[in-house]
Amino acid sequence: MVDRRQFLGGLGGVAAMVSVSAKAADKVKVDAASVLIVVDVQNCFLPGGSLAVKNGDQVIPIINRLAKGFANVVMTQDWHTPEHISFASSHPGKKPFEVVELEYGKQVLWPDHCVQGTDGAALSKDLAIPQAQLVIRKGFHKEVDSYSAFMEADGKTTTGLSSYLKARKMKKVFVTGLATDFCVAWTALDARKAGFETYIVEDACRGIDTKGSLAKAWHDTNKAGVKRIQSGDIAV
Repeated sequence: MVDRRQFLGGLGGVAAMVSVSAKAADKVKVDAASVLIVVDVQNCFLPGGSLAVKNGDQVIPIINRLAKGFANVVMTQDWHTPEHISFASSHPGKKPFEVVELEYGKQVLWPDHCVQGTDGAALSKDLAIPQAQLVIRKGFHKEVDSYSAFMEADGKTTTGLSSYLKARKMKKVFVTGLATDFCVAWTALDARKAGFETYIVEDACRGIDTKGSLAKAWHDTNKAGVKRIQSGDIAV
């Protein structure tokens, strides 16, 4: 399993790295033990947002279509305090996308985004997933970031999602949303670490790709056994 310090520490040297897509030979079947995780499809990450992911809005119709075939759906929501430690504005002299060393490891500094209770933190109004059973809010501890739906960036503090899914006898996890190279990838890595059969649905995600982060994410998730598929590879 890839260590989070290695994940961020290696961003600068992986721009040329190309991972091989682990395509499924046959359609991947969705069943009662399958869960769709929709990561951070929030206004701040959509066009016009403070941390907009290029073409981030294009994932919404794909996710909505996929979700119709899933009885089990979990959504996540970045939910930061004002002056969160991950904001560049909380570090005098630092700019967005610089990397600093914090107590729990390396941290990319971001523009202020998804502050609790703001419109930017709201889930997109265009999402149409009324059957979603759970929304996991993450990043609400001021002194630690949280990309993954399962685990905060300190590698110790859990969100409780793994126990929830296991209690409901889930076996297969399909990860979609924003952004591929951070919250999606870290969610997928932690899903594998927790023992779930894990898929990233590539066309239902979009990445930021800062300093080679997208290539790094595909390399690390592939190495961890996460399967990279397209929405058309799923039988719903």
